[in-house]
Amino acid sequence: MQPSRFFRAGVGAVIANEHGDVLACERRDIAGAWQFPQGGLEEGEEPFNAVRREIFEETGLEGDALRLIAECPDLLAYELPRSVWSARTGRGQVQRWFMFAYRGRLTVVPPAGSEFVACAWRPFDEIERQVPDFRRPVYKRLRECFNL
Repeated sequence: MQPSRFFRAGVGAVIANEHGDVLACERRDIAGAWQFPQGGLEEGEEPFNAVRREIFEETGLEGDALRLIAECPDLLAYELPRSVWSARTGRGQVQRWFMFAYRGRLTVVPPAGSEFVACAWRPFDEIERQVPDFRRPVYKRLRECFNL
């Protein structure tokens, strides 16, 4: 199979609770790998609608509990390790990121079928330190964009 040459268009969400922690989710396919909700744009979908859809699909959080705080002015990109390039994911993602304030239950359980097995409220610093090296520049920029 020929390696993919494209970067998938996507969105991501930083969701902060009233205590200043952010919602991180553990991947189903990689135990111990935590990240923010994110995903690809569907054809013709606007980024804001896509991020709301991704948040719901991955965390079950409804839009009425979320309030948009900011949108990062830059498109942020990461390149996956070559060994995991695929026709679906391409070489990585170019993403539009949003930050939301969350008011609601503190226990967040990913819905059945989510790509995540767990969600937890954590300090931003902790998540930034734990993400894979290829994602770290994106998270560093999120810190700057959203003053975290």
